[in-house]
Parts: sequence; C-alpha cells; structure tokens
Amino acid sequence: MDKKKRRFLMRSIILIVLFGAIFFTVYTTLTQDKNEVLKIGDNAPNFTLVDMHGDKHNLEEYKGQGVFLNFWGSWCKPCEREFPIIDRYYNEYKEKDIQVLAINIAESDFVVQNYIDRKGLTFPVLIDKNKSVMEAYNINPLPTTVLINSEGTIEKIITGEMKEQDIKNYMELILPD
Repeated sequence: MDKKKRRFLMRSIILIVLFGAIFFTVYTTLTQDKNEVLKIGDNAPNFTLVDMHGDKHNLEEYKGQGVFLNFWGSWCKPCEREFPIIDRYYNEYKEKDIQVLAINIAESDFVVQNYIDRKGLTFPVLIDKNKSVMEAYNINPLPTTVLINSEGTIEKIITGEMKEQDIKNYMELILPD
C-alpha cells in the first residue's frame, strides 16, 4: 500500500471515531434525565423510603420539623466518625422537633442492620435501594447532609465530614420557630 492510500485510510478511521464520539455524546446528553442541582432556598424533593423496622418515611410528613438528612455508606470513614455525634445530638434535639433521617445508598439490609447494631444508632436509617433519592438530591460525594427547615426548604447542603460543633450548630439552624 502506498503512502497516499495509508494516509487516506488513517484519516478516514480518525474521522469515523470522532463522529462516533460526537454522536454518543449528543445521544447521551439528550436521553439522560435532567435533575436540577439543588441549592439553598429550594423546596426539598419529596420521597418515601422504608426504614430498617419496616416503617415508611415520607419527607412531607415532617413539615413543621427540622430535618437533618444525611446520605451515607457503610464503607465511608467520615460517616463512621460522624454517626456517634449525630446520634447524641439527635437524642438531645428530637424533643425540639428535629428529625434525623440517615439514607444509606443501595447497600443490603444485612450490611446496614449490622452497621446500625455495631454503632448503636437510634435515629431512623433508610435504604435508597434504587438510588432515586440520591439522584433527586444530586448527592456526590458521601457523606452529604441536607438541612431542611420546618417549611420544607433547604437551609444548607454540607458535603464531607462534619465536626461535633458543626453538627450542633446545624441542628440549631433548623430548629422550628
């Protein structure tokens, strides 16, 4: 094969690959679900999930209370460090209409229940089995905590690990009037 034919063949292959990549990008962009990125002041998307005791939790049922919505995984070391502190403040603030809902991202009931038992957690732990709540809230990375006020509005979104004083301050932030 002479030089001109090889060059033509190489250019043709490169063009085919480029057109394929452009087609794939356009196709995936047009067909993917569009979830808006949530921000402070937005209404928190409603959801219903079941906790480890089989009780259903619908976010709208917590209107009038502050909700400390924590997304986590059992493999997450910052989550592990936060949970004892969150649990302690949950027990202190639950009488003041603060609710903690810990949403595990798609792990098995067995793994989550083992984790709860090991840590002695007392707040409701829910499993987002199909990641629909995680997607609605655009959660990435773990841990992420969404603070929701008594009107159902997002007050703050915290990504990453929280320290003890932060957790206390955040619970204070969402105290109902």
